[in-house]
Amino acid sequence: MVTCPVCDGSFDVDEEEVDEGDSLSCDECGADLKVLSKDPLELESAEEVEEEDEDEDATDDEDEEEEEEEDEWK
Repeated sequence: MVTCPVCDGSFDVDEEEVDEGDSLSCDECGADLKVLSKDPLELESAEEVEEEDEDEDATDDEDEEEEEEEDEWK
């Protein structure tokens, strides 16, 4: 049994059948979830994972822009 991070409902997951990065759906609320780790089994809302990825991409783009601006001044 695992606990949904969205609704706190419990549902069965065969921990041997999932891998890190897999997508699951909560039986209670239907939320899309991502497997963050297997030992222990840790789940996060797929929407939160996507938002974190977008934030990281935006930070990477900002870093690249700063480097380009520095190069222009040299």
